[in-house]
Amino acid sequence: MKFPLLVFAVSSLALAQPPEAAPVKVTRISTPEKALRFEIVVPAKPAEVWQAFSTSEGLSTWLWKDCSVELKPGGGWIVHFPGGSTGGGTIVSFEAGRSITIRAMAPDKFPEVRRVGTIALFEMAPEGEKTKVTLTQTGWNPGKEWEEAYDYLAQGNAQLMGQLYLRFTRGPLKWQ
Repeated sequence: MKFPLLVFAVSSLALAQPPEAAPVKVTRISTPEKALRFEIVVPAKPAEVWQAFSTSEGLSTWLWKDCSVELKPGGGWIVHFPGGSTGGGTIVSFEAGRSITIRAMAPDKFPEVRRVGTIALFEMAPEGEKTKVTLTQTGWNPGKEWEEAYDYLAQGNAQLMGQLYLRFTRGPLKWQ
């Protein structure tokens, strides 16, 4: 079964507010399986962070202004960008309050990676009164386009996680 719906990159149109440095740790993993790992601690309780990932309204407060979430396996976790481009993906599985796994597609500029997709696992864990959010993206194939997408998403997903941080330090993001 094909899952044609995910993008983990952030539109250059994203923020109306100026960016601030968010403490995102990015790890490039080569073995045993190639992966990208992003970690950030956000100043919010796990239930608040879960709501920001698991509902259309919550996702629209940090990822982009037009998002939809159908929280079930096979449901969409979709970002609707201007001009008809979509991002996000198809929900593979979730554990309420703790994790959501998405079959992710790359940006349009990486057609093969977009068609085949990767797996993006978002995990949320309490850390005192805060929440540690970890995104692990796997499913990388060999090839020039895959390497370019890997490098691109190492930066794009760090920005995405930074937007999540800003959502909980400044309030819902204001989109242009």
